[in-house]
Amino acid sequence: MSTKEIVQHVGALLDLAGVLVIAFGVAVATAVFAVRCARTRQVVAHYRAYRQGVGRAILLGLEFLVGGDIIRTVAVSPTFTSVGVLALIVLVRTFLSFSLEVELDGRWPWQGRTPAERPSVGARPQ
Repeated sequence: MSTKEIVQHVGALLDLAGVLVIAFGVAVATAVFAVRCARTRQVVAHYRAYRQGVGRAILLGLEFLVGGDIIRTVAVSPTFTSVGVLALIVLVRTFLSFSLEVELDGRWPWQGRTPAERPSVGARPQ
């Protein structure tokens, strides 16, 4: 197997991982949302947490998808056209990531957290 084929397979595996992360994350967020709604009978109270779970799954999946695109483009066919297409793909996915980040946290990624939002030492992530 040539190096080019190996790189193609690695890129395809990263794409598959990205799709699986998104699908699994959405499924888990939906299951958690359904259980919470069934217990409390309050859909609106759990909707924001559901959206955050789905958004986090999409963000993580996008990272894998971008990684796969970068590996295939740079390692397999580094032409000016392919790098330009990659740049546009990364630009669109970066815009999506920033938009999701703002939706999830209610602030721009470069804005610092307030002291109340910062996790304390030894605290479990939310």
